[in-house]
Amino acid sequence: MFSFKHANKSIKQIDQFLDKVDEGNLIFKEGVRNYLSGNHESFQDNLKTISNLENEADIIRKKIENTLYTQSLMPQLRGDIMRLLEELDTIIDLAKHNLFQFDVEVPFIPAELNQDLIKLTDLSISAVESVIPAARSYFRDPDSIKENLHRVYLYEKEVDKMADSIKRRVFHDMQGLKLSEKFHLRYFTLHIESLSDEAQRAADLLNIMAIKRSL
Repeated sequence: MFSFKHANKSIKQIDQFLDKVDEGNLIFKEGVRNYLSGNHESFQDNLKTISNLENEADIIRKKIENTLYTQSLMPQLRGDIMRLLEELDTIIDLAKHNLFQFDVEVPFIPAELNQDLIKLTDLSISAVESVIPAARSYFRDPDSIKENLHRVYLYEKEVDKMADSIKRRVFHDMQGLKLSEKFHLRYFTLHIESLSDEAQRAADLLNIMAIKRSL
């Protein structure tokens, strides 16, 4: 029905955009670890880096939009591609926003929760790390999309389980915490969890796009 061979410039820009999203989420993971470890200076560096990556991703996304419209590339798919880019852009926006909330609100996190929150972060970022190659595959190797999407859904389910476990532990077992502190911990658990939720939304869209492409 269509070919991407005349859209190499846009695909290259999309790769650059996906690189920024990927890097941003790795910085988020590193930032959470640094916050939990009390590495204040490194955490501040993470904030600066993720802010720069988010800005760069926005600039690249706008360039892609301009290229797609001014050169009339992939008109049948343009709307879906734009929605996909918006979903992926939301991921790095969330990563930046959520990491900055650690700096703004300075949540008290008991040391015994550190490993659970690190595991939750790793799982949530793994969902994002799986949706990014799926997005690349749409343009380069569509046959491999389903395998990557399967991993997104797998990690998202594991994130839900881990997040529920953390919240139950906080509200049922940590009697020494104030109720306000428990709510704060729940809030930041949801912050971390939200990245996998957004990855799932991007995966849902990619799944529909892959079906359309196969028709």
